[in-house]
Amino acid sequence: MYEVIMYDGGIYRSDELFELIEDVGGVVLMKNRSAQMLTVTMSIPSEDREVVEALCKDIGGQVREVPLAGTEIAIVGPTLGRHHMPHPICDIAEYLRRCGAVTVVMGLSRGRGKNTSQISLAETSTIDEYDACVFMLGNFKACVETKAELLLSKINIPTVLVCGPKPEGIDHTCDAIVYGVGRKASRMREAADRAKLEEVADRIEEVLDDKKKALEEDPPFVHPSEIKALLENYEPIDMCLRPAPLVMHLDGLRAKIPYDEYHREIEDMMVYGRRLGEVCEITPSKINDSSMLIRIKTRSQVAYEDALKAKQ
Repeated sequence: MYEVIMYDGGIYRSDELFELIEDVGGVVLMKNRSAQMLTVTMSIPSEDREVVEALCKDIGGQVREVPLAGTEIAIVGPTLGRHHMPHPICDIAEYLRRCGAVTVVMGLSRGRGKNTSQISLAETSTIDEYDACVFMLGNFKACVETKAELLLSKINIPTVLVCGPKPEGIDHTCDAIVYGVGRKASRMREAADRAKLEEVADRIEEVLDDKKKALEEDPPFVHPSEIKALLENYEPIDMCLRPAPLVMHLDGLRAKIPYDEYHREIEDMMVYGRRLGEVCEITPSKINDSSMLIRIKTRSQVAYEDALKAKQ
């Protein structure tokens, strides 16, 4: 059994930490450096956790639990304007980052107005690229209920609605609802606010656990961390200056390099004696043409395709 933890500390003696992770058979899921500070999200065998924690404390760092590690979550507001993008959205995004997730904040182009709000096919396709999303609506009950029907029902990934009042009759539009937040101009610093941030994280963890259980019934042909380890030494990704050039999903990865230039080379890479293009669906991201999505096929999909080829 593997566990996911995060090291938060300085870069001093960090090379010893990376060597230990490799020695115990672990994987570095994400590494972020800011000046002399370093955060490392890692997956390690449970029996070696005490050894890794001891080294982290010895080199002056802290170890934290990260239940959302290996996921990418979208935090969505009706628009990017000040009216619809208040402090709670940023606070939720930051809190989920501390839980290990990679978060992206986005707004809709025509999300304002109870009776005029819309979500386009391009926007739903973009949101569907993520593992889950948090939709942040406002303080008016009728507006929340109307917008939830218009906007959330078209999204195909696990969705958590965060709003002010308690809505009614919209449970079918999302997987979970957290009320009592809403729009406000102040940061979420009070004890009650922090409790709400924990509640949002807990609801996200619950809906993702359901998704993980569904994946366990027919697991991916290879684990995303194995493909991440394969691609980390690929020169265009190694030289990429964008933050987190490889972002893990529950069923694949996002690689932040242009699809048109590099997808053929990636498809020809070998994993377990197979071309990556045979066991993964590699497509351009809907966000822009400088990223690609790598969706790992399930074992049953690969077996079915092998059976079809054998008949031919």
